[in-house]
Amino acid sequence: MHQRILMRAKKGPFDVYSPEEAFEGNWIGENNGNLVFSHAAHKILRTSTAEITSTGFKVDLRDADRINEQYDVYVIPLANAFRRSYAHRIEAMTKLVERLKIPVVVLGVGVQTNVAGDREYLRPIDDVVSRFVRAVLNRSHSIGVRGEITEGYLRTLGFSAVDVIGCPSMFLHGDTLGVEKGKTALEPHDRVALTVSPYVKSMGKIIAGHQQRYPNLRYLPQDLKTLGTLLYGDAPEDRGKTGSIPIHTSHPLFTEDKVRMFLDPWTWMDYLAGFDFAFGTRIHGTITALIAGTPGFLFAHDSRTLELARYFDIPHRVMKDVPADVDAADLYEEADYTALNNGHKARYATMLSFLTKHDLGNSFADGDSAGRFDAQVRATAFPPAVRPAAATSTEELLARVQWLHDRNGELRRDLETMEEQRLRARVRRAVREPVRRILNR
Repeated sequence: MHQRILMRAKKGPFDVYSPEEAFEGNWIGENNGNLVFSHAAHKILRTSTAEITSTGFKVDLRDADRINEQYDVYVIPLANAFRRSYAHRIEAMTKLVERLKIPVVVLGVGVQTNVAGDREYLRPIDDVVSRFVRAVLNRSHSIGVRGEITEGYLRTLGFSAVDVIGCPSMFLHGDTLGVEKGKTALEPHDRVALTVSPYVKSMGKIIAGHQQRYPNLRYLPQDLKTLGTLLYGDAPEDRGKTGSIPIHTSHPLFTEDKVRMFLDPWTWMDYLAGFDFAFGTRIHGTITALIAGTPGFLFAHDSRTLELARYFDIPHRVMKDVPADVDAADLYEEADYTALNNGHKARYATMLSFLTKHDLGNSFADGDSAGRFDAQVRATAFPPAVRPAAATSTEELLARVQWLHDRNGELRRDLETMEEQRLRARVRRAVREPVRRILNR
């Protein structure tokens, strides 16, 4: 039976955008970690009988009738959507879901508060979250959440149909996961990948220490603003600024060409597969390393990162317990991947049970569907990592300037067309008004 799936995703897994296009159109959805779990969900659900369409994050109530007519199910992979700053988007999503007559499946959602799971901090969004969950459960058997903190929160709101399923990103390879240390100890010349959430300021001294100790350290940013900084330099409000967090072109990681940002999960994983260790505050930076087979270590700084680390047995420390002089070599020695590897098949079975309950297929149990997906990935030419402008070739910089020039011309023509249309509308109104007055006499 053919199944038409509408999936909330910024872009499809084989959509290719240049760095300039990705920045202008925000095709990473603010954070390229979003692509890791949405593309994994796409792979898992892409059976031979499934047709998947990405929403581009578009939420328009006027689309409700069309969605009901053209699709069989609306699948919503989410990140830390239950947070204060996201409440207005949850409200918009809720209004759309309430107009849908097809099943709606939430494939992993998390709450965001502190690592202690502060319930009082979430009070202002209780009603918003309750309305969303109620709308989903009216069209679904249960709601899939990322971990026990989110499950506990929803139960305090009165919901019992809650399944802890983790995040689709960890199941990119189905029930297969094998993370092993490639050496007995991490040494200064080894390749170390670093992830940083720019708002976690306590990472500043940790970054400086590792930059000095590990010459082959590379910083892999994930946010849209840093992509713009790599492409075009500091934003006007940031020019001339310095700081310990790598968000300005003056930071040593930029000046020493140690920054790499990826626009697609596939090139990101390929790059990380060549590293000895990855650590930092980004949950999907850590997960991308793990599914690439590279040992990863997470600094959990809030509930969303902590509950995923706990659920998947990802080696981690709570950020407040990480000293400024911590050494990646000690983290590497401390990390134990036994529980992560041994528990993976059971967690995968939990995810499959959730999919089955909601009448969704699974590409890994559908002949060579998963293999065909991987083959299409290999056959697609994705752009390489974006590097600091100072380390970018003259040819690339010239192409970037030409792209900006051409895009500026397009925007100017669009503006002229809009002005012309407005002028014509004003003329039509000016002509109609006297006629209307005459006819109304």
